[in-house]
Amino acid sequence: MKRYLFTSESVTEGHPDKVSDKISDSILDALIAKDPQSRVALETSCTTNFVLLMGEVTSKARIDYEQVARKAILDIGYDDDALGFNGNTCTIEVRVGTQSPDIALGVDSSFENKEGDKDKFDKIGAGDQGMVFGYACTETEELMPMPISLAHRLTRKLTELRKNKTLKYLRPDGKSQVTVVYEDGKPVGVDAVVVSTQHCECVSTEQLRKDIKEYVIDTVIPKELISDSTKIYINPTGQFIIGGPAGDSGLTGRKIIVDSYGGYCPHGGGAFSGKDPTKVDRSAAYMARYACKNIVAAGIAQKCQIQVAYAIGVAHPVSIQVDTFGTGKYSDEDISKIIYKVFDFRPLAIIENLHLREPIFAQSTNYGHFGKDYLPWEKCDKVEEILKAAKEL
Repeated sequence: MKRYLFTSESVTEGHPDKVSDKISDSILDALIAKDPQSRVALETSCTTNFVLLMGEVTSKARIDYEQVARKAILDIGYDDDALGFNGNTCTIEVRVGTQSPDIALGVDSSFENKEGDKDKFDKIGAGDQGMVFGYACTETEELMPMPISLAHRLTRKLTELRKNKTLKYLRPDGKSQVTVVYEDGKPVGVDAVVVSTQHCECVSTEQLRKDIKEYVIDTVIPKELISDSTKIYINPTGQFIIGGPAGDSGLTGRKIIVDSYGGYCPHGGGAFSGKDPTKVDRSAAYMARYACKNIVAAGIAQKCQIQVAYAIGVAHPVSIQVDTFGTGKYSDEDISKIIYKVFDFRPLAIIENLHLREPIFAQSTNYGHFGKDYLPWEKCDKVEEILKAAKEL
């Protein structure tokens, strides 16, 4: 029996990188709400009471960037100068230009469209070259790997307890980490749990550790996964008073492994937040997850990973590669055929099928972009089509 450990981490919405992600996605939503055709590539950087908005936006929408950013910061919970970062008082600088016309050439009219192809979904090309990965497995109800799923549940619980004031001393910044024990490829227990949370000076380390164990870890980690040998670390360095952008600078797109599958499968390297859906490193990653989740939900594989690659300005992917790690009821080649038949990975098809011209992106920012049933790429509505295509092989 092969035994191994795998670890994933998560961060709360008050983590400085996630503050940046939330601001970028909130601005994206504000622009798309007024002009669904907006082209957006917006980066946010933040540090002690300072925010820099930078990037490229081409849109008919007119929004108050500063106002949107302040609301996002306040919604997270940074509303007091004592935190070193306050949405009411921080300095915000806006350095936003328009999209490069060279990039716009390939997005406005794809390579196929210029060649005379009149197919509707060939109208626009990919906004850049690159590759994305999708993944799904049967380890959890949401068809996500267990380590990242548990890590996200821990950080979400920290935020819940802070916002409902069950633990009044909690502050917005925090992290979690979960190490899962696998035997023969299946999760059988939890080897280690790490939770670090920002807090005010009013609580002792002993009280904090007691509360986090009781209110967070014990309510999130299933009892059957915990054993006498499970290691638990809560604020292992002791106090964590200075946090958020006052403790460390934040930048959009720096938590791409937290955002995806916790390192459980490869990552193409492109960040999600702050990008409109013509950027395939966001939209195609969502589509790849959608395809994988439906393949697993259909029961034709216990694990499914897809790599999709694009060339800038070209609508059709240059490649789609499938790996079911030996768990498929059909060969990976046949499952590839099913995916080609059921799912359209051209950018405009992705945008329309997943309703990505709507202001839904700030909902995806925190606690992972995958595994939330209210997001359109998490629907399991292609199961019947997949089973029908499998019968026709």
